[in-house]
Amino acid sequence: MRSPVIAVLAAFAFGVAMPAFSAPSTPGIATSADAAKSYVLGVGDVIRVEVHGESDLTLETQLPALGTIDYPFLGTVRAAGLTVDQLQSRLAQGLRGDYLVNPEVRVRVVTYRPFFVRGQVKNSGGYPYVLGLTVEKAATMAGGFTDRASLKNIFLIREHATQNQKVKVGLDSGIAPGDTIIVEESLF
Repeated sequence: MRSPVIAVLAAFAFGVAMPAFSAPSTPGIATSADAAKSYVLGVGDVIRVEVHGESDLTLETQLPALGTIDYPFLGTVRAAGLTVDQLQSRLAQGLRGDYLVNPEVRVRVVTYRPFFVRGQVKNSGGYPYVLGLTVEKAATMAGGFTDRASLKNIFLIREHATQNQKVKVGLDSGIAPGDTIIVEESLF
């Protein structure tokens, strides 16, 4: 049996889309195999749209700040804020009838939007999201904790949350694309 870490690294290296979230310890993060289809698209995600048997309708694009894509025959289509399933349905419905009889549309996330780490880590900033990320792994990507880091005062802000919606998390808590991790300074 292959290690989950090796499976994630292989999927990342070869660009294989996998479920958006796999870390179980943060409330609100899906853990089922259907997570990839229920993943909510956001600005910065790179998606690939394919229509079975219609190679001229294949599109790979990064969602811009407006959150829309320009799709052949349909024009501007809103993608940000929709799940992968919702975007698939919207594109299929738009193509059905005038263009295709029964289009089989597939949307997948090629690259997830980044997450951010700030505070008491060696290199604050944005980092590319990979599947299975926890707070501890994210801090490692940011160069590790500083000597002043409080490992008991780490907070998570979800992408569309306000500053008042910080949630205290542990090192094994899962994170999602667009999340911001804040590592507070230790008093001692």
